[in-house]
Amino acid sequence: MYDYLFYSIMTLALAIIFSMGGAGPGIALIPILSFFGLDFTLARAIGLFAGASTTITASIMNIKRKVVDFYFMLPIALMLLIFAPIGAYSSKFIDEDIIKFLFMLLLFYSAFMMMFGKKKAFFKTEGKLILFLVGGSVGFIAGLLGVGGGNILIPLLVLLGFEPKKVAVTVSFVVPFSALSSFFTYASYVQIDWILLFCVSISAIIGGYLGNYLMHFKLEQKDTKKVMAFILFVLAIKLLWGIF
Repeated sequence: MYDYLFYSIMTLALAIIFSMGGAGPGIALIPILSFFGLDFTLARAIGLFAGASTTITASIMNIKRKVVDFYFMLPIALMLLIFAPIGAYSSKFIDEDIIKFLFMLLLFYSAFMMMFGKKKAFFKTEGKLILFLVGGSVGFIAGLLGVGGGNILIPLLVLLGFEPKKVAVTVSFVVPFSALSSFFTYASYVQIDWILLFCVSISAIIGGYLGNYLMHFKLEQKDTKKVMAFILFVLAIKLLWGIF
């Protein structure tokens, strides 16, 4: 009982912080759940659902504001929906230490991009083909590692020349396609703690709403992303230490 309360409070705090930075809490929640004794695959499944719950909340608010470009979003969402489950199922056949190592690299990458990444394109690209390619490759990686993929998609699309604000809104909308399809794939071969899933998801939804509100009306994303980056750096170091 107390474990569920602890995980709920922890998820709420992470969801508020990461939602203020325009992201879901899953990437931080997964290693933390693992550090507290959950099986790493189960932690990924729980983190995926929590991340989806948070971003769904943000997406509903963005739809109400009429800022979602559905024409831009559709190719990415479709490819995430197809390739994320393939990646999630593939992880079943890969050694867990390899997955943890790759996840650690993702944590370092995400933290670095939050702290030092510049919103400047390497080159300007046009057409929808690149969106299909990006969606497919990111979907597979996201499913393999058990994340929604937002931390990979946002900097990649910006570097390809797409407008940052539109990218942020689009990614928050498409991440649930990757996260939920991956979650159901993991759930097909991992025993889910449904009570924990419920507690964490409710906290993620509430935290996502509060964080999204604060992001748009109260606080600057710049300072929040520094906090997020620090959290991810610490988690990456801890995960690396555990592997070796």
